[in-house]
Amino acid sequence: MISIWKTIGGKMQRIEQVEENCWINMVDPDETEISDIAKSVGVEQDLIRAALDEEEVSYVYTTDEGSTLITIDVPIVDSCCKEYSTTPMGIIFVGTRIITVCIKESAVISKFENSPPKKLSTMDTAEFMLMLIYGVADQYIEYLRHINRMAGDIEERLYKSQRNREVVELLGLQKSLVFFSTSLKANLVTLEKVTRIKTFKINEDDSEMLGDVLIEVRQAIEMSTIFTDILSGTMDAYASIVSNNLNTIMKALTVITLILTIPTMVFSYYGMNLEPLSMLPFNNIGWFPLFLSIVMMVAIGLYFKAFHFSKKR
Repeated sequence: MISIWKTIGGKMQRIEQVEENCWINMVDPDETEISDIAKSVGVEQDLIRAALDEEEVSYVYTTDEGSTLITIDVPIVDSCCKEYSTTPMGIIFVGTRIITVCIKESAVISKFENSPPKKLSTMDTAEFMLMLIYGVADQYIEYLRHINRMAGDIEERLYKSQRNREVVELLGLQKSLVFFSTSLKANLVTLEKVTRIKTFKINEDDSEMLGDVLIEVRQAIEMSTIFTDILSGTMDAYASIVSNNLNTIMKALTVITLILTIPTMVFSYYGMNLEPLSMLPFNNIGWFPLFLSIVMMVAIGLYFKAFHFSKKR
């Protein structure tokens, strides 16, 4: 899918054909679309295809013809299963034209198309790139807050139910945080490389925006690190709770096993037909072994309840 946008009269408007100072957005384009755009703007097709590799890392590449490809990781979310991950997005600068290429739809691009920032303009490629990366960092922060709220809800359910489902959900969030943290750090390195590209002329206003972008990216990195540590601590605490519960259960089973062995021992002694054992007390009363077993079981049960299970854990 291809959409072409241009700032006309201070507003972002969609146009039909490629023009100077326009923004071309490509989402999972096919070979025909890649070929048409490559011919229209005069760029190599491989430069467009490079951003369609889901395993592509964040980097900056400049061709001999002067075109520049900036690949960054953008956050995405699967609306069906609420899984957060990242995917590469390419930003290609060919003269006065800007091309964004992504294999999946991104919330950042959707915001730029549906409700673009007031200062967004396709006339300034450096400013457009900085505002786009700022939007990506802001989207990371928004998703990180969602993940933190989801983790809090799961923790409340986990302490009550202690089912495997909640543990799996926490592991999924932990994996998402790892993706976010790794991608954000790579984006920060790429952004620092972008500032050294000669083809971009950073003026005073762009320098201030660059500082804001760097602050936003570093804030997102810090948030992902904090949330990862919190989630790891929660998982460790849950593992300790499971271990303590298991110890309590094993302790109770041991006591039950001990109590249940008492009738076996008593009836074994009274059931032996041996001369020394015939001197056992009340050997001639048939119900006495049962009575003795019950008394001993109750006594041992009360003992463990009073001196072991009643202690505060």
